Amino acid sequence: MSESFEDKLNKLEEIVKELESGEVPLEKAIEKYTDAMALIRDCDEKLKEVAEKVKIVHENGTIAEFKEE
Repeated sequence: MSESFEDKLNKLEEIVKELESGEVPLEKAIEKYTDAMALIRDCDEKLKEVAEKVKIVHENGTIAEFKEE
């Protein structure tokens, strides 16, 4: 079973905290950075997928696609 969006976001937050601490050795920091970029890519893809499915219903009853700004 694949990880949920929320699980990936939590992992990303943990990595950011570790890297911000400044206590991660360089080689490990590079590895964590690479992992973080993969998580960002996965989360971004999921957000785009969800945005394509979201519809907005206006007060007058018309339906519009969700547009990222």
